[in-house]
Amino acid sequence: MRRALNELAIFTKPWKNLPLPELAAHIKSLGFDLIELPVRPGFQVEPETIERDLPAAVKLLAEHGIRVLNVTAALPFDDERLYSACAAAGIKMNRVMFWQNDMDYWTAEAQARRRLDSALPFCERYDVRIGVQNHSGKFVPVNEMGAYHLLKNYDPRYVAAVWDPAHNALEGMDSDAALDILAPYLCVVNLKNAYWRRVTGPEAAAAEWKIYWTSGAQGRASWSRVIAKLKAIDYQGPICFSAEYSDEERVDELIVRDLAFARRLWAEQ
Repeated sequence: MRRALNELAIFTKPWKNLPLPELAAHIKSLGFDLIELPVRPGFQVEPETIERDLPAAVKLLAEHGIRVLNVTAALPFDDERLYSACAAAGIKMNRVMFWQNDMDYWTAEAQARRRLDSALPFCERYDVRIGVQNHSGKFVPVNEMGAYHLLKNYDPRYVAAVWDPAHNALEGMDSDAALDILAPYLCVVNLKNAYWRRVTGPEAAAAEWKIYWTSGAQGRASWSRVIAKLKAIDYQGPICFSAEYSDEERVDELIVRDLAFARRLWAEQ
């Protein structure tokens, strides 16, 4: 008997200007009923009013058939309002990334660990988890080994991994190995795809490359292998579509196509 597809969520970042009722209707039209909600300046819920507006937003969205999986909040790790608001809204996770800035990697990792440590008392008090996402480039971590090194000593009930195979592939890492390493720490798997596009011609003194965010079938990360491995390790958690495309005018079209593609791959594995 085939196992049912995991819960599927979508990151609502591309639709920041839609009022919440319109956002709910639009998300439903794309085929989703579960979202990752940004709590950032200029979005439907802003950091400074999170205590009032996050529970209200979750309630309103629920009335329109939309549930909130997690937030990604632009607030300090030691700001208790983040955790109390999430608890009041029934939200169990805040996704984060750590920018390396001008620090060397080990200094940046040590800073990331201090920030996580500052969050732990609130995570335990309010039963809210920090989900740490890997990200290519100047981030901590960039791949599965960096995530393992950062997260291995934390209780995954409170600090866990949000694994992004697209960023993993952009760094040249293998998805099967990544999931072997991170399986005990996973709380969410992101789905998007990308490749490195050369932006200089052969006459340039040195090649320059840029990331191009594309549809699920076209990037460096094999969604087929990712989904097969998720089934092999019996991953039961949610999968979140990032809805990130360089062709921003086609986001709605491409996300619908990618949802269908992921469903087909799941059924075929």
